[in-house]
Amino acid sequence: MAINGVNEKEWKLFRKMIPGWQEAYMEKLCKEYVGILSSSRNASDKFWELEKRINKDKKDTGVVAHMSRSMMLENIVSLLLEGAITVDDLEGFSEETIEIVKRWARIGEENE
Repeated sequence: MAINGVNEKEWKLFRKMIPGWQEAYMEKLCKEYVGILSSSRNASDKFWELEKRINKDKKDTGVVAHMSRSMMLENIVSLLLEGAITVDDLEGFSEETIEIVKRWARIGEENE
């Protein structure tokens, strides 16, 4: 049964996958933060750049997702656009869902 265009199987799959996707994305961010802190710039410059990045990044779906079935497709698109996941990470979702997400994210066959 589909609610808000999302069937139960895909909703369960999304809920299963999102914690791992977010953990991997945040690990990537932490490595980028280490790069900022390891640079040879002034401590104040590093501090303010890091603060700016964290404030921006903490709004990403890869960090915090609004977990509702009606937001699932939008969350997946955001994760793709943020680089938190790739189309390959959508294995198990229906072809219809993958095509909708790719269309919304403007990801074409050339990027696969």
